[in-house]
Amino acid sequence: MTLIRKLFRRGWEGWLLSVLVCMMMVYGVSGIIYFTLRMTDTANPFSNTFLAVLISNFANALVVIVCCFFYGWVSPKINVPWVRHVYLTLIVAVAVFVVNGFLWPLWLSDLIRTNTGRVEVSTNGSWAYMLAPLLVANIFYYFQRQAQTFTRKISEQEYQLLHLEKLKIRAELEALQAKINPHFLYNALNSIASLVHDDPDRAERMVLLLSKLFRYTTGLKDKYFSSIANELEMVRTYLEVEQVRFGDRLSYRIDIADQSLTELPIPQFLLQPLVENAIKHGIAKVAGPGGIIIRIHAEDGWLTLRIHDTGPPFPEQLVSGYGLQSVQDKLRLLYGNDGHMLVHNQPLKEIIIQLKTDRLTSVGLADLASAGNPVPDLKTDTVQLPNLS
Repeated sequence: MTLIRKLFRRGWEGWLLSVLVCMMMVYGVSGIIYFTLRMTDTANPFSNTFLAVLISNFANALVVIVCCFFYGWVSPKINVPWVRHVYLTLIVAVAVFVVNGFLWPLWLSDLIRTNTGRVEVSTNGSWAYMLAPLLVANIFYYFQRQAQTFTRKISEQEYQLLHLEKLKIRAELEALQAKINPHFLYNALNSIASLVHDDPDRAERMVLLLSKLFRYTTGLKDKYFSSIANELEMVRTYLEVEQVRFGDRLSYRIDIADQSLTELPIPQFLLQPLVENAIKHGIAKVAGPGGIIIRIHAEDGWLTLRIHDTGPPFPEQLVSGYGLQSVQDKLRLLYGNDGHMLVHNQPLKEIIIQLKTDRLTSVGLADLASAGNPVPDLKTDTVQLPNLS
């Protein structure tokens, strides 16, 4: 019983039609072989008669395909399955009658006459020949509908999987969305407290800069990309806050090779964590003045963002904290092999981000596929971050 249930899992209608199709295919191939042998036999006085029958069958097959093709567009509006087949049967019957009504009087009758000198038409069993295209049309239409249903289910499943994948990536990106380091906030507030009495103007400026910075970080909900210009504006605000705290110990410069690059979209908070890392592990580690330089340029199909600081070199076994980890994870999620982060000690201490420029033209989660050639090696001594993916 289990075997029978498995066999008929697709339904008895499907199995019945499958058997009929196989039978018709075997019978049809046998008929083709039979007619071909008779047509190629020059001694057979009825070779042209067989050819005429073959042409008629071929025309009926074309009628079936065309009718099913166009009928497939309008049939979904009919809710009852058996009514669909009734309408299809009527359409095919009319089409076959019209086509054969033209072929036989205009051409096929003359083709038979060249062999026999006369045309013999027998009506015995002629109705059975009419059943062939009608039966084939209904079977063909049934499997056509089954294939469409199967394809639609596959498409829906693929859409659901794609949607779930996007939701997963969206959740990961939201988890990685930069949060201002609490230590930065504590230090800034302490600096403000110490400046309130001694230098109220600087304290006021620092409060306004903090307000501007947090307005930027809290006003970007559900956004994952921003222009380089906007990101640099946020970085400038961050650095100005730190300048108030560090005073003359901190200076910075931003160099852009081409101003048109500032319109390119990059992931939000891609630069700020790296600048924060440069201050925390660079400028804050030296007693004297220090500087940060941000360089942006494009070359050979790659956008390069460099963050250089004058602090002590990176250790050989660099352990990335949350800032570097979040940047590396964003690059992996959004660009795959088309985004890289490298850490250099020579000739300058700097962190380098490289992005394929042709991946920067489409902004949004629709462009999340990872593809592309590996980034070319840079001719400097590098300390490569460990693979954190």
